[in-house]
Amino acid sequence: MKHDFSIPQRQSAVGIVSMATSTTYKIIKASFFPIIALLVKSEAQTLKYVALGFVALLCIVVFFSYLWYKNFTFYLDQNRQEFIVKKGIFSKKLITINLNKILHVNVNQSFLQKIIGVYELKIDTAGTEKNEVDIKAIDGILANQLRAYLLNKENNEQSQIASSHPPEQNAPTLVKISFSTLLKVGLTTNYENSIALFIGFVYTIYHNAKEFVKIFNEYDEQVESGLKNGFELVSNSLFITVVFTVIMVVLLVINLVRTFIKYYKFQIVKNHDSLLISRGLLATKNSLLKPNKVQSTSYSQNFFQKKMGIYNITMKQAHNGKAHNEKELNDNNLEIPGCSLNERNKILELILGQLPQPTQYFKPDVRFLNLPLFFGVIFPVGIYVCFCFIFETTRSFYPLAIVYVLISTLIIYVSYRRHTLMVDNNFIIKKSGFWDVSHEIIFPHKIQSISTFQYPWHKSIDIGHVSLHTAAGTINYKFGNYTQIKKMVNYWLYEVEKNNNQWI
Repeated sequence: MKHDFSIPQRQSAVGIVSMATSTTYKIIKASFFPIIALLVKSEAQTLKYVALGFVALLCIVVFFSYLWYKNFTFYLDQNRQEFIVKKGIFSKKLITINLNKILHVNVNQSFLQKIIGVYELKIDTAGTEKNEVDIKAIDGILANQLRAYLLNKENNEQSQIASSHPPEQNAPTLVKISFSTLLKVGLTTNYENSIALFIGFVYTIYHNAKEFVKIFNEYDEQVESGLKNGFELVSNSLFITVVFTVIMVVLLVINLVRTFIKYYKFQIVKNHDSLLISRGLLATKNSLLKPNKVQSTSYSQNFFQKKMGIYNITMKQAHNGKAHNEKELNDNNLEIPGCSLNERNKILELILGQLPQPTQYFKPDVRFLNLPLFFGVIFPVGIYVCFCFIFETTRSFYPLAIVYVLISTLIIYVSYRRHTLMVDNNFIIKKSGFWDVSHEIIFPHKIQSISTFQYPWHKSIDIGHVSLHTAAGTINYKFGNYTQIKKMVNYWLYEVEKNNNQWI
């Protein structure tokens, strides 16, 4: 059923529960250890007052959640083609979004939202540094109809009708990841993220343990004795081996769990001229992607994935305004893990219109190796040698220094060999990487700006660098032939000027 979005409307009333629960969770998380200390050290009478205070706080949270719900309305001004949101409790705010400025509209569902049966709709626009509008609680069918309207201004009625039906019933499924594929992906990717997560988890446990010990300061001697025994145990080589093995297993398990939670029931469905991407176990994410909105497309493989015949694809969309860190850029990226060669080609043809067929290949000069070798190998080894002269105990670690030199040199050399720029009349492809070999593909007309530069000492040998700036990030090609770079840049600028495609 078609919904009239021109009438101002509120979020779903059950969203009050979602907002109140979310706020309560943040309060408890921020004051967890003071609460524990209060519970442990307070008397029974005091605990009664604490409980009453908590109930009062909960009532206040629910009351403000209700006020937020009452004051949050949204509607469409069809004549002016604008989406309008009014919100705020004490300070009222009116947000007006031109439909042509909308970059992405995502419909997500957290674990709590699944329980109460509502969805979250996020609208991302050009020229801002965060999601302009975040509707926390909205009916699923209504969310899909609104998303279709916002992203398909040219044919709204057809888009709304199509979006009210499950795409799986009337549209082909391009990619559907099976359990075995998820297992392969979990075993072969995202090691660095799992390591970072593990380190963060260990640090959090360590920090919280110190806070917890402070609560029970009467046990300081026992804790100190336990730490001393622990340090003596760590000095045992067998113990180190066991700990290393356990850490590797834990990291592998973390990686598998993260993969299954993030990509559970991952599928891509072709819905008219767009791709509907859904995934997630505890929190479900649904993204409607229009191929012409994709800034750059990349696919990658590592050694194990090559043996298994799977690829990872990343589609980078234009980010909103100036991203302050890599996470903000990655939030707008859509990842497709575990694709077969046939699935990879289907996705590339749909996004790019055809498979790239590069006709020219450009390799960097051997001077590409100079700075990485100096700062990655020579400088660290030089510091180690100095320490060997000062501290005799460090000399016994020379086998590790040799291993470091060999591995670092190999990584730098392989990265140099794979650093390649491939071009044809329609595409620019940047190949790079040591373990994960990536091919990043962009259209010349989607480049926003180009910068070239050349060090003074490289002028005589005609070496230079070029950076292709896009709304989804920058592609760098270093230590190339500067004459060839200038010719390519002139052609790409010509493509930018002559192309009238409305892609954003």
